[in-house]
Amino acid sequence: MSRTRLIKHLKVKNPKLNKSELETIIDTFSQSIEDILEKGNALEIRGLGRWYLKRLKENFNARNPATNELIYKPERIKIRFKPSKKLNKIINE
Repeated sequence: MSRTRLIKHLKVKNPKLNKSELETIIDTFSQSIEDILEKGNALEIRGLGRWYLKRLKENFNARNPATNELIYKPERIKIRFKPSKKLNKIINE
């Protein structure tokens, strides 16, 4: 779902809020998640899921599949999301 479709969907559910208020809510929510992850902390929203950082170690033996050449992949950090049991149950029904 795109950002605009999400805003339209929220507008239908909450007709008292105008579009700019909904955009502010979504932007604040997104920025809060970014700020928390940037500090290296995990974020858990009960009933939705958990965002956390996973450190991937460096790899000296990675290969470029096109040229079969050895390449070096430095250590990096990935953002992971683990859905809650409730969300998993809803999706898998």
